[in-house]
Amino acid sequence: MAIRRQTRGVIKTLKIDGRDIGAHEDETILDLCRENGIPLPTLCQMEGLTAPGACRLCLVEVKGWNRLVPACVTYPEEGMEVTTNSERLQNYRRQIVELVFSEGNHVCAVCVANGNCELQSLAQELGVDHIRYPNLHIPRVVDMTHERFVNDQNRCILCTRCVRVCAEVEGAHTWDIQGRGINSHCISDLAKPWGESETCTSCGKCVNVCPTGALVEKGRPAGDVRKRQDFLHYLTKMREARR
Repeated sequence: MAIRRQTRGVIKTLKIDGRDIGAHEDETILDLCRENGIPLPTLCQMEGLTAPGACRLCLVEVKGWNRLVPACVTYPEEGMEVTTNSERLQNYRRQIVELVFSEGNHVCAVCVANGNCELQSLAQELGVDHIRYPNLHIPRVVDMTHERFVNDQNRCILCTRCVRVCAEVEGAHTWDIQGRGINSHCISDLAKPWGESETCTSCGKCVNVCPTGALVEKGRPAGDVRKRQDFLHYLTKMREARR
């Protein structure tokens, strides 16, 4: 897990898509892309939270390196030449999105997040109109025990945003990941039903940062989910101002 470094003294010069870019050593390639208006897709990364490098959608090519690297956890080096958009990268990104769809129940037409889902938007942006892989049809739990919220594991993409915002911003540490590989899934406390959690503060931060319909408010009809993610930027700025 990459945590933003605090030293900003050293300035490095690199190229991103042929453009000369100046960078502090504590900025990631993804930071530089966003600062310079270079589009780069992500699902797990969110400003104000540590970057896990989980979704791999921000993979980039670096000249002279024999592997693709995630931009959200890669820091600049002097003279580095980065490519963010190539046929190879687009093929990888489409493949990743297709695999995410094949592992869960992401039928957009009947999802409460239809029209307000980051996974759906990314699929449209990348031109993913069909899935080349068989759906695994893994039965997962829909936890409706919480008074205000629903956790539909079938729509979870394991971005861990909920885990990180609960630990790093709210400080409750309610969420975590259990299992390995295809059996990985989010749990509350020690795999208790969410409604029985002794640590959950019902703040709703996890619901608002969830990119899909995995965590939503109860009583929302299909296509009516509205998530407020601006609070995270506000809280981050307030915390920085107090230092």
